[in-house]
Amino acid sequence: MKIIDILESTRFIKSDIRNAYIDFSKMTLSLVAVVTDVVRDGKPVIGYGFNSNGRYGQGQLIRERFRPRVLEAAPASLLDDAGNNLDPHKIWGCMMNNEKPGGHGERSVAVGTLDMAVWDATAKIAGLPLHELLAQRYGTGTANPKVFVYAAGGYYQPTKGLQGLRDEMLSYLGRGYSVVKMKIGGATLGEDCERIEAVLKLLQPGQQLAVDANGRFDLPTAIAYGKAMAQYPLFWYEEAGDPLDYELQAHLGESYAGPLATGENLFSMQDARNLIRYGGMRKDRDYLQFDCALSYGLVEYLRTLDMLKEYGWSPSRCIPHGGHQMSLAIAAGLGLGGNESYPDLFQPYGGFPDGVKVVDGYVTLPALPGIGFEGKADLYGEMKGLAG
Repeated sequence: MKIIDILESTRFIKSDIRNAYIDFSKMTLSLVAVVTDVVRDGKPVIGYGFNSNGRYGQGQLIRERFRPRVLEAAPASLLDDAGNNLDPHKIWGCMMNNEKPGGHGERSVAVGTLDMAVWDATAKIAGLPLHELLAQRYGTGTANPKVFVYAAGGYYQPTKGLQGLRDEMLSYLGRGYSVVKMKIGGATLGEDCERIEAVLKLLQPGQQLAVDANGRFDLPTAIAYGKAMAQYPLFWYEEAGDPLDYELQAHLGESYAGPLATGENLFSMQDARNLIRYGGMRKDRDYLQFDCALSYGLVEYLRTLDMLKEYGWSPSRCIPHGGHQMSLAIAAGLGLGGNESYPDLFQPYGGFPDGVKVVDGYVTLPALPGIGFEGKADLYGEMKGLAG
């Protein structure tokens, strides 16, 4: 048993949308395939992965550093102790050989992309959905395939006014979501409050709105927004300031009583630990959004969950960024609080397997081997095109 090839292709997910910090007109991602010599049902087992939106493709790092290390390693050194399957932890260690600590930016995205494909292949070789494999190895033994999801959108677009925002949010609510999210910080405070109020008027009992500033604010602006939004029953106020400005986050928590959310742009267990140590996060109400596809993958995410347990945090306070099926599998297997979803954006990479519906804010994952990419026809078409 061995990995015989690793393939990578840079794909465009360009769109005319923007948040408070960036536009997506030239955004890319890396799509990868980890090809093994294992055969199931007459076909080679291939694991697939890609990085989340908001960070660009990592093809050069994958091709120059991480792919060669894996392919040059002794095949047996990448297997579990029984020699019956791949060992994602050993493969992760191989990829990170000769890498210095720190400097987590783009490197963490490249490794996280490959790590996703390795776990997909590992679960397929085991003949299990990834969420079941994770529950058996690291969880309670039994996965809960029912996962909370919220609809992320509400971006700024050149031709979209208040009515366009209303129509977008109504479409999400009509598809079964109970929580919707919109962007703030790309307009004036007064304009953003008008946009928030326009959405709040649409909500029925049991439905909520979250807002996301994408790290745009300095401390005075973050606090000013918090004071203005204190009157609204928001699900959360997300990423007010720079993700590494833990002092800003802590001061915001002192002045804003509602739930806060952050963490999607922290790319290692160590950075996540510093947020918990110094960011003033409140374990009874705040949410953590670490995204395995951007932060060295599931191997590192498991270390992050162990760290959170040491500090008294429940995994149910984790609702990852990214809207991809990998985090859905982790949520179902390890008891996370849910997952982000992009109903209409960044396709075909986001979303759920075909036929999966949102019911009262939850989806139920089908029992597909691996992460379940094969159940989403448009996405699997892209993947098959890469792997041949």
